[in-house]
Amino acid sequence: MPIDSKGAKIPTCYATCSIGHKESHTLPLKLKAIADAGFDAIELSMPDILSYGKMLNGREPDPKDYDTLVEIGKSARAQAQEHNLKILMLQPFANFEGWPKGSSERKDAFDRATGWMRIMEAVGTDMLQIGSSDAPGISSSFEHLAGDLAELADLFAPKGMRIAYENWCWATHAPDWKDVWSIVKTANRPNLGLCLDTFQSGGGEWADPTTASGLVEGLSRDELETKWSQSLAELSKTVPPEKIYLLQISDAYKMEPPLEAKTNDEGLRPRGQWSHDYRPLPYDGGYLPVQPFLNAVLGTGFRGWLSIEVFDSRGPEKCSDMVTFSKKAMASLERLLRS
Repeated sequence: MPIDSKGAKIPTCYATCSIGHKESHTLPLKLKAIADAGFDAIELSMPDILSYGKMLNGREPDPKDYDTLVEIGKSARAQAQEHNLKILMLQPFANFEGWPKGSSERKDAFDRATGWMRIMEAVGTDMLQIGSSDAPGISSSFEHLAGDLAELADLFAPKGMRIAYENWCWATHAPDWKDVWSIVKTANRPNLGLCLDTFQSGGGEWADPTTASGLVEGLSRDELETKWSQSLAELSKTVPPEKIYLLQISDAYKMEPPLEAKTNDEGLRPRGQWSHDYRPLPYDGGYLPVQPFLNAVLGTGFRGWLSIEVFDSRGPEKCSDMVTFSKKAMASLERLLRS
C-alpha cells in the first residue's frame, strides 16, 4: 500500500536485485517477501530473470536469447500478478549511449535495447532504466549522448514505453544529476525522464569512498556543505516533477579503510565498487545525506515512486530472513517520510 505522507499517497517499490543472498532465495520467494511487506511494485532486474530461467529450465539462459527470455518474462509477470505487484521497471541497462556512429558497440547497444523491449512487453512494464555509461571510449559530447537516447526514445514511443535515465556516480561523463538532467533536456522527448537515486547523488557530490574522511576533499567542510545545499536547491527549483519517474533509496557505509583510488581488476571505478557492495538501507549504519536529497526531490512537487535499491554485503549478517528484511525496508521509507 502507498505510504500516507502529508496528504499525499506515495507509492512504494522494491528492486528484486536488492533482496535475497543465496540460491534458494528464488524470484517467487522474493516477490512474496516484497508483497508481504506492503510494497506496491517491483523493479525487475535482469539477473533475476536469468536466475529464474535457470530455476524453470535447469540452466541459465543466454542473456541475448530473447525468445527464451520472453517466455521467462511471461512467467515472471504471472508471479508478480499473483502477489498484486506492479512491475514498474526493467533494469539495469548499461553502456548504451555515446558509442561512435557506425561502431559495432553502438549496433550492439541498440540490438540489446530492442531485445529488452521484447522482454518489457512480456513482463508488462512500460519503463526501462538506463544508467549513464561508465564505458571508456564513449563520446563526451552531451549532444551525442542525448541524440542516442532520443533515438531510442523514438523507438520506444509507438509502444508507449519510457526510459528512466539515471546518473551512475562513477560514469565516464555524466555522474551527477545535473548531467543527466542536461542530457534529458537536450534530448527533449516526452518519454525520457529521470531515475534519481540518493546514493548516486550523495555518494557522488558529497561523499567519497577513497578518502579517510569519507567526504569529497579538496575544499573545506563548510564549502562542501554549501556546494551540496546549492545543488539540492537547484534540483528543487529546476526539475519538473513529471520528469522524475522514480527515486531510488539507499545509504552507504563509510569505507574503513578507504578504497584505493583506482579501477579494480574488472575495470570498475571506486564509486562503482562502493555501489555494488556497501549500500545499506537508511538508518542501518550508513552516513550519506539521504534525507536532504529526498527532501529536495519532494521539493520539486514529486509525489511518485520511492524504490528501495540496496546492495549490502553485510545484510545477511544482520537479517537472513527476506520477509523481515523487506519489512525493515518499508519501515525505513515510512521513517524517511515522517522526518
